[in-house]
Amino acid sequence: MNIAHSTASTASTAKRIAQRIAKRIAESGVASRREAEAMVFNGRIAVDGKKLSSPAYNVEEGAKITLDGKPLPCAQPLALYLFHKPREVLTARTDRSLRTCLPNLLPASLARLKPVGRLDFLSEGLLLLTTSGLLARHLELPKNAWQRRYRLRLYGRRDEQAFARLKDLKRGTTIGGVQYRSVVVSVKKPRRGGGGSGSRKNPLKSSFWIEATLTEGKNRELRKIMGALGYGVLRLVRTHYGPFALGGLARGAYKRVADTALRETLGEEWEELAGMTDNEQRMTDNERRTTQDARRKTDDG
Repeated sequence: MNIAHSTASTASTAKRIAQRIAKRIAESGVASRREAEAMVFNGRIAVDGKKLSSPAYNVEEGAKITLDGKPLPCAQPLALYLFHKPREVLTARTDRSLRTCLPNLLPASLARLKPVGRLDFLSEGLLLLTTSGLLARHLELPKNAWQRRYRLRLYGRRDEQAFARLKDLKRGTTIGGVQYRSVVVSVKKPRRGGGGSGSRKNPLKSSFWIEATLTEGKNRELRKIMGALGYGVLRLVRTHYGPFALGGLARGAYKRVADTALRETLGEEWEELAGMTDNEQRMTDNERRTTQDARRKTDDG
């Protein structure tokens, strides 16, 4: 037996048990990490009876944490929810402009769920919500290649040349110095006698639907790409995220993914993610940097 290796492994495990106090508070669901840091600075948090003055504090598993003298709730178990985000709802907890935010549409018990990626204010459709920031980052990572599928109603040219440019997006494109990966587009033919009629001034211009599939969603990606091609986006609806579908879920409604279905979807990742929900500090430094970079590349919405 390699004693040196065993000692190093034990030390590594001990380090993994320690966790920043703000992260532990955030995992309990009572506040975000920024709000948790403010709680510490305001003297509201104590660990084993000792009041903290700085969030630069690592707390061990089993430590007694109190908020305003009351025990901190335990971290929430790993869970994933499907939510039908309506238009004109912000994927955020609060907004200075007092726009409607996610917590306004959810019960208090789910108000602290973390979104997997984002949908912008005017976009709608499927938004995944989870109790675990680690699971959210895992589902967002481009290396996991989870497809996001959208339906878009566009306004613009409908000739064959324009459609060819849309389909050419599967090769990727660069707009404003930002490189976008493959976007697979299929144009939906309008129903006979239905919408999509052209204007009298330009019969080649009209509204029509497309379906777009991508695996790496950057900030407002589809809107920027369509805008660069000369299209106006009238509606943008996410219908699928990986194996999860919006289906007939009503606007503003949510439902929890069964644990058995989530376990089957995650496969070998399930045990690791479920076990690490209470201790996200177990990520290696390289993994943490990778997921933080991916987090900044939020989904189009």
